[in-house]
Amino acid sequence: MPEIVNIASARPKVLEFFAGIGLARMGLEKAGFRVAWSNDYEQDKWDLYRNHFKDVDGEEHSFTLGDIGAIEVAQLPRDAKLAWGSSPCTDLSLAGSRGGLRAGESNAFWQYVRLLEELGDDRPEVVVLENVVGLATSHGGDDLAAAVRAFNELGYSVDVLALDARRFIPQSRPRLFLVGALNPPEDTVEPDGELRPDWLQAVYGDPTLRMHRAPLPAPPAPLLAGFGEFVETMPTSDERWWDTVRTEAFASSLSPVQRDRIASMRRTPGVKYRTAYRRTRNGVAVWEVRPDDISGCLRTARGGSSKQAVVKLGNNRLQVRWMTPLEYARLMGADDYNLSGARTNQALFAFGDAVAVPAVSWLAEHYLMPLVRGEFVTRDVDMAQVRRG
Repeated sequence: MPEIVNIASARPKVLEFFAGIGLARMGLEKAGFRVAWSNDYEQDKWDLYRNHFKDVDGEEHSFTLGDIGAIEVAQLPRDAKLAWGSSPCTDLSLAGSRGGLRAGESNAFWQYVRLLEELGDDRPEVVVLENVVGLATSHGGDDLAAAVRAFNELGYSVDVLALDARRFIPQSRPRLFLVGALNPPEDTVEPDGELRPDWLQAVYGDPTLRMHRAPLPAPPAPLLAGFGEFVETMPTSDERWWDTVRTEAFASSLSPVQRDRIASMRRTPGVKYRTAYRRTRNGVAVWEVRPDDISGCLRTARGGSSKQAVVKLGNNRLQVRWMTPLEYARLMGADDYNLSGARTNQALFAFGDAVAVPAVSWLAEHYLMPLVRGEFVTRDVDMAQVRRG
């Protein structure tokens, strides 16, 4: 009789730290991984996660709700091949306080490192840290070096990649990915490139750090348009469009250059869409509309300045409204995410604080899965020394 293979067990197992609503999981599982354990501390995100994924707290998956600092290593599966961590970026983002890796919520990274260390010989072969590109310049680059060094001390050589979700979806969302490998690929790649731009080269030139550059295909070129295709279909009479007074206030707050451009687009036949943010300039709240058919970076919607508006232009009409949860989901590559029962601000905050699904799936397909399966030509490494850290 032919051997019966358990498909679930054949898929490499993943630990998903800082899971949020599970968009990293969606990207990883598209590439053939299986997320077996997840953690997040926010109830609202857990509610969305549980509503979308139907296997939580079952035989194939468990979710630990709570502060990562309170998690004990005994709660983790011991046979995972990959650990993914999208640690909080509040103190690293260009829109945040820039306090650094040890400030505020961002110090949760060190609890991630603690748990990997406590796994000992059972730590995964590959680890990932996903964060904002501000990590590369935080404290003059010292924070990035500290993160690399922390992984080095656990036995991992590290590769650092910059990847913008705009290469896959019409949203400008650059992110940094640190990929740690116990058995790293041979370093045969030219220093500069699309994935490792010149502003990342300092960390590779640091002789105190153990780094590698995996040979990867070039990612798709950044999209130049396409946001209009992601807009939720909505009649002009829908009550979510702002009323005349509010729309006129929006238009009057634009700079003269933007006002002229919007007026010109408004007069043209057909319908076009743009996105807009509210900014504070010289103490005055103003609106700024993107000139291209690309969404600005989605953010955590804690206030009006972080929420993104949709601007509809053409046929002598101007309409404005807030972006919807469905549009947020589409712009994160999660078109089929189950939003039933989700509150609007709950969904906007959760998606704005997540990683784009197609960026994860591209990285997983071209880098993480080949690394786990040993498909790269690897260096000669003293694995006993690596395992000892």
